[in-house]
Amino acid sequence: MKTVSNMAFNFTGKKILVTGAGRNIGRAIAIALWKSGCTVYALSRTKSTLDSLVEECPGIIPITADLQNWDETRSKLEKLETLDGLVNNAGSIDFFPALEWPKDQIDGVMSTILFGAINCIQVIARKMIDAKTPGTCTIVNIGGITGVAALPNFLGGAVAKAGQEMVAKQFALELGPYNIRVNSVAPTLVLTDTIRSRYEAGSLPLLEYFSERAPIGLPSVENVVQPVLYLLSECSSMVTGTTHVVDGGTMCNITTKQ
Repeated sequence: MKTVSNMAFNFTGKKILVTGAGRNIGRAIAIALWKSGCTVYALSRTKSTLDSLVEECPGIIPITADLQNWDETRSKLEKLETLDGLVNNAGSIDFFPALEWPKDQIDGVMSTILFGAINCIQVIARKMIDAKTPGTCTIVNIGGITGVAALPNFLGGAVAKAGQEMVAKQFALELGPYNIRVNSVAPTLVLTDTIRSRYEAGSLPLLEYFSERAPIGLPSVENVVQPVLYLLSECSSMVTGTTHVVDGGTMCNITTKQ
């Protein structure tokens, strides 16, 4: 794992919504945007994590909503002011053999990752278009390399991530004429607090496999945050419909050992 120094992005005056903002990558993105002068709307289904986020970063505006509830989420987002950006980060991690994935688990993963992203983009982008927001608005989906390569026992998450990547491309095509850019960031397994704790508890043996496949190591949360900030900024003003892979070289090889 390599750390990176914070690049200077200025989001003063911008208003951006981050989903799954209570912990891990989403929380780090919300904090980085807040530190850069942005008005941050932080959405999570867990009120306690939002409370601690607001305590750490006064001024962040919390939204408690479950993305699996399409109508509830839509109702809350429609009440927001017109935003300049959106980060679809909410997700979940479940593992079952492909022949045994329960339908209710598939429904939950798809509703959070795939349908949740579609729902948020529809509401936020429609408000951007109706307000004729000047300049380029930006949307970033946090996907994963499992959207293009299979992972054992990860059927639901892999299908949802693959679909989410195509959601970004489809919206990039149709929202481009309105100066709204849509991109994806696709990390490998990220060394979040949740991943570390699950590995230490013996419930995530795949960490060693991912580490062996990454020539320069697995990314930290900060390694994912910086590309997101770049895609949200004017530095990427001509970038849309792309997938920015953050995988430490994982996808470039079959094996790092001989």
